[in-house]
Amino acid sequence: MADEKDEVQEEATEAPQKKGNKMLIIIIVVVSVVLGAGGIIGYTLMADKGTEGEEEAEAHQKEEKSKQETVIFALDPFVLNLADHGRYLKVSIQFEISDESMHDFVKGKTPQLRDTIITLVSSKSLNSISSPEGKFQLKDEVLFRANQILGMEKDIFKNLFFTEFVMQ
Repeated sequence: MADEKDEVQEEATEAPQKKGNKMLIIIIVVVSVVLGAGGIIGYTLMADKGTEGEEEAEAHQKEEKSKQETVIFALDPFVLNLADHGRYLKVSIQFEISDESMHDFVKGKTPQLRDTIITLVSSKSLNSISSPEGKFQLKDEVLFRANQILGMEKDIFKNLFFTEFVMQ
């Protein structure tokens, strides 16, 4: 009888262990499937966002490229008398045009641009344009008047550069 009791106890202990192992395996499989599905969904969502980000980056690069495709329009150097008697200024100016298609239009307005620059700069004194602040102010005034001459709603000249600036 004792042997029978031992056998019944062993069978009773083995049955819950086998059931527990099956339950553990089922839980592991379910958790793995859920995590795998979550990973796949997360990857596809992130891949879509990455594609949208790439498209935005490409659009931004094209915009930057179009901004960089500005044209430089150079005027012949000027030798001008300043408002102070006996003082001269030699200056070379180059304009940055915002739209390449406007280059021919601007080239046709060269005499008006030169006249405006000569009139403006020759009215300045040596002291007013010798400092860095004076040069920046002169630059702003020339740029403003040059854009006024062209008479467009949008400023054609984005910037101007003094490539030579010699005072005597």
